Amino acid sequence: MFRRLDPLLHSELRLAVMSTLVSVDEADFVYLRTQTGATAGNLSVQLDKLCEAGYITVEKVFKGKKPCTNCIATEKGRKAFSEYIDALKDYLSVGK
Repeated sequence: MFRRLDPLLHSELRLAVMSTLVSVDEADFVYLRTQTGATAGNLSVQLDKLCEAGYITVEKVFKGKKPCTNCIATEKGRKAFSEYIDALKDYLSVGK
């Protein structure tokens, strides 16, 4: 029996965001947009979904006079990502 793949993470952009965030302490919006190749609008929508699920926190701060949006993977998000990867490994090991 296969483990269920988390539908929230089973989206290319949200998976890319989480993959990035679990490998760093935090990332700002511009960095995530560059890493994922997403449009600002689409990235913003997907960050909202991850934040609503409790997978990330979003902090809006100012660096000098410029607004900056920082994103951090939460413990819940890191656990969900790890479980998602483990479930994928189960799928990939079928037939071995």
